[in-house]
Amino acid sequence: MRKIVNATYMTLDGDITNMQDWHMNYFGAQAEVAARSQLAESDALIMGRKTYEGFAPAWSAQAGQNAFADRMNDITKYVVSSTLKNPDWSNCTVLDGDIAARVRELKEQDGGNILQYGFGDVTRLMLENGLLDEFRIWLHPVLSGKAQPSDLLYRDLGQVKFDLTGTETHATGLVILTYTPKR
Repeated sequence: MRKIVNATYMTLDGDITNMQDWHMNYFGAQAEVAARSQLAESDALIMGRKTYEGFAPAWSAQAGQNAFADRMNDITKYVVSSTLKNPDWSNCTVLDGDIAARVRELKEQDGGNILQYGFGDVTRLMLENGLLDEFRIWLHPVLSGKAQPSDLLYRDLGQVKFDLTGTETHATGLVILTYTPKR
């Protein structure tokens, strides 16, 4: 059975959306190794339509420029959407209908991890249905100071308890906290 891993980049004040303002200041050599390892352990990505709309043009534009971009472009991708019909990013399949059942089917297949970047409606659905196996918060040592309520991780979800299963501290102050949901 495959494992679904969520990787969310976040500031100390809970901002998960304004990465252009803070992320790269803390993405050093250790983070590059961790990001490459995280992607190498995965053989599929799962995302919502908004993430797809940001990722597809950004990663497609970097094709052939580096190994990480090539892996992002070549990996199998699943987009949860009721509106996207014909994705133009390579190796991309749209999931609609009973999403929890479709994701459960993906988990039951043989293979590596299914990686999800960011935290949104798809993550909430997976948590509510017991489908998320690991939650990695890439905690950046900065207060963004500009997050709106819709930009925050901690919103629109009931209580979910986790066990801390790992920590990785980087020289830049970035800390990767790994949790598994309590079942």
